[in-house]
Amino acid sequence: MSDITPLHSGSIHVLDYRCTATPNDKPFWETHHYHSVSYVRKGSFGCHAHGRTFDLVAGSVLVGSAADEYMCTHDHHDGGDECLSFQLTPELVESIAPHFRKWRIGALPPLPELTVLGELAQAAAEARCDLGVEEAGMLFSARFVDVVSAGASKTPRMRIHPRDRRRVIELALWIDELAQQTIGLETLAGQAGLSPYHFLRMFGRVLGVTPHQFLIRARLRRAARLLAADDRPVTDVAYDAGFADLSNFVRTFQRAAGLSPAKFRRAAGGDRKFFQERLIRPD
Repeated sequence: MSDITPLHSGSIHVLDYRCTATPNDKPFWETHHYHSVSYVRKGSFGCHAHGRTFDLVAGSVLVGSAADEYMCTHDHHDGGDECLSFQLTPELVESIAPHFRKWRIGALPPLPELTVLGELAQAAAEARCDLGVEEAGMLFSARFVDVVSAGASKTPRMRIHPRDRRRVIELALWIDELAQQTIGLETLAGQAGLSPYHFLRMFGRVLGVTPHQFLIRARLRRAARLLAADDRPVTDVAYDAGFADLSNFVRTFQRAAGLSPAKFRRAAGGDRKFFQERLIRPD
């Protein structure tokens, strides 16, 4: 059902999860062995933890608290899912986040601050950049702590009918696949058979972001992959990712990653200065 490949062991354990479960497979309870953050890079799945239900799609983050139980379900999608998981030893948790108490939030929706670094970590895992996968994992984990501590994590709490959840997940997968194209709210609402207003509310309640936010973050993930993979002009990367305007792409990317696309490419190519500045914190 799940193919787990260890990529690195040490103060941070990096695991490549590839799940082939379908809606017909019976879910079961599992236990987090470490505090962990897992970046969803493909597919979708549900998770039950701490008495709540979360729906995760590409770009989402599954958050684990050591010794806590959770159950993953695959009610809405039979194409499987893939995650890059960073599992932190107690010593590393104490080093990165000594006063952080939000390891039980369950999940985060796709956030631009994390999707870009998630794609960089994936490039490191596949040896498509000169950054080590352990470095990428620590950077991603530290950024997760920063984002949640700043209050940027909003997860949906309202009950949604399973049929509506399924429609939202299917449309999120469709958006992710066609993110480089022009996709408007009316088109998405028409696919769901709802008015734009009701679709907007339902999408936000299920995934914690608006359809447009999800679309932009899907484009950012694609752009980050392209920047880490080759040296094509930034303009070409912007257009290939679905951004119609270069200046808008640069602004959006810099706001998400904290550095320009060109500097991000240099960091992926081995420039450690950016990462050192973000991992070294004042006492």
